Amino acid sequence: MSAGTVEAQGGTQGGTQVDLHVESGEQRRLYWAVADSWNVVRRTLTHYQRQPVMILWQLGFPIISVLLYAYVFGGAMEVPGSEDGATYRDFLMPGMFVMTMAFGLMNTATSVVHDATKGVIDRFRSMPMAPSAVVGGRAVTDLLVACAELTILALTALALGWRPDGEPLAMAGAFGLILLLRFCLIWAGVWLGLLVPNPEAAGGLYALIFPVTMISSIFVAPSSMPGWLGTAAAWNPISSTGAAARELFGYPVAGDGSWIQENAVLMAVVWPVVLTAVFLPLAVRRFQKLSR
Repeated sequence: MSAGTVEAQGGTQGGTQVDLHVESGEQRRLYWAVADSWNVVRRTLTHYQRQPVMILWQLGFPIISVLLYAYVFGGAMEVPGSEDGATYRDFLMPGMFVMTMAFGLMNTATSVVHDATKGVIDRFRSMPMAPSAVVGGRAVTDLLVACAELTILALTALALGWRPDGEPLAMAGAFGLILLLRFCLIWAGVWLGLLVPNPEAAGGLYALIFPVTMISSIFVAPSSMPGWLGTAAAWNPISSTGAAARELFGYPVAGDGSWIQENAVLMAVVWPVVLTAVFLPLAVRRFQKLSR
């Protein structure tokens, strides 16, 4: 019996068996994709365990930055338009959370290019595993590390006297938006890591991410900048997430009345969705080119 005949007799037992086989095959592929991704996650976490200096640096740098800006520069900083008497510490902490997620892009890119140049990705490709597991496992690992970084930063901020004033659900939403930004930047990091030729070149990407984080609302409000620079800072995706986090934590800062600043929470969702839609296909396509 031909495939067309079986399809025409959809109500027969044969047609039902074909549908069950197709569904079972899709379930098996999904199962092995998840299982292979988890194996990649375990491999990376084991690597961190054997070389703890790497993870200690990733977790320690944000703490040093918080202490530096809170105690060294904090006394000289003013927060224009702050409500309810918010201090610079209240303004700074959400921005530091966001900055840590932004700099996480470099950790992703460096790890990916290290695996690519050391032949790790080639070994993965030679194994009977789902092609999506390599990039998927990297994304899950970096998101887990981001959760650890965010937890340590929040505890450090609380120890320094930061007291968020938002509702519990709103504050949970703030952390969710911060992690959403990290999620979209993971794919940008994977793409850049597969694009650069070696780890030394990946280190040069700091020259790209540093001005992006500086021209934002992380440390100062865009309204305090020159007109054209303030506009660029306000439309920075990092600024939208930072402003949304401050609002949800209970310390909103009055802006200049522009649409982008009045809709920070909305744009803190839109920007990551757009960036994911751009960089996820680019990362997958670049990985597929390496596989040929």
